[in-house]
This record gives sequence, structure tokens and C-alpha cells, in this order.
Amino acid sequence: MYIKEVMVQNHVGLYARPATFFIQKANEFKASIWVEKDERRVNAKSLLGVLSLGIVGGTMIKIIADGADEEDAVDGLVKLVESGFTD
Repeated sequence: MYIKEVMVQNHVGLYARPATFFIQKANEFKASIWVEKDERRVNAKSLLGVLSLGIVGGTMIKIIADGADEEDAVDGLVKLVESGFTD
């Protein structure tokens, strides 16, 4: 299991279009991936799950992965979040 914490940079947070980019990136990996906010954890490959967290800009989230490519998955998603979803 590999975990990193990251602050959501863009002002709208993980909503609609940024969430779609996040899920598409998560689905590139074989590992099981979760997003956690305030002790609530959802599947990072589920649009409804990610949207249900209500993540706004400035929020700290944890990205957690478990599987063969877990480090690549977490690092790739952290990079996407840090870029403000412009990568």
C-alpha cells in the first residue's frame, strides 16, 4: 500500500471536468486506488464516488493505492492534482 497527501490546487476542486480527468488517469493503472477526505474513502475510479466527497480547492486529500503499479498510480495522480488538472 502506498499513500500520499496532496492539496487540491484549482479553485473549483474535484468537480465535473477535473474529476473526469482524475478518474481517467486512475483507470490507466491496475492497482486499486482510493481517495480519502476527512476519514471518508471512495474508489478513485468511480466518478460518483469522487464527486460525493465534495472536494473543493484548498482541500487536503489522501491518494491511496494497492497493487503492482501502486507507486506510479499515486505519483501520477498527485502530479495531476498539483498541476491544477492542466497536464
